[in-house]
Amino acid sequence: MKIEIWSDVMCPFCYIGKRRFEDALQQFAHKDEVEIEWKSFQLNPGMITDPSVNISQYLADAKGWTLDYAQQMNNHVTQMAAEVGLEYHMDKAVVANSFNAHRFSHLAKKHGLGDAAEEALFRAYFTDGKNIDDTATLAQLGTGIGLDAGEINKTLATDAYADDVKHDVAEAQYLGIQGVPFFVMNSKYAVSGAQAVPVFSQTLEKAFGEWHDERAKPKFDIIEGPTCGPDGDC
Repeated sequence: MKIEIWSDVMCPFCYIGKRRFEDALQQFAHKDEVEIEWKSFQLNPGMITDPSVNISQYLADAKGWTLDYAQQMNNHVTQMAAEVGLEYHMDKAVVANSFNAHRFSHLAKKHGLGDAAEEALFRAYFTDGKNIDDTATLAQLGTGIGLDAGEINKTLATDAYADDVKHDVAEAQYLGIQGVPFFVMNSKYAVSGAQAVPVFSQTLEKAFGEWHDERAKPKFDIIEGPTCGPDGDC
């Protein structure tokens, strides 16, 4: 069964949602029959990468918040992350446009490393304070999961996979997705946000049960008529 996940690396709830979903999947009896595909979504396509700006100050300026309120919000998501075993250092987060990180993810997906790429990007952004719009940083992350540094550098020096990112974003708009994370299971059921583990578990069970039943059914509704069989009987 296919599960598609729309996400943006700069979304704190996407990393938390990833962990909660993984917890549910780990408990799922049929996890070996699940295929996961990560999809691109940009929360702020116009963001200008600026490592000199503190993320709390950026949020305050961008959203019209006070600096104190922005810091409170970051402290809140940091506590949520800790509850699922993640370590956020929002004070080190680098203000960076995520488009190149999404292109990097599509390259990784081509090599069957999409999930590993997402994990590496999330950790780089939220835990290690790395610039996910920097080619050298992405090359380092890529080699860490088994990609070739030369291919990463070549990819990021061109517009490779730009159309793939835009296609994912357009698909999200078509489906009416307005926020991430957004999990689509078997093209029928969706979970929006970093929901609790039981929500993911229940949706997994329901979606998989229907997917399994659909596979067991004949592929066609057959209108019967005169035929010849393989044994020569007509």
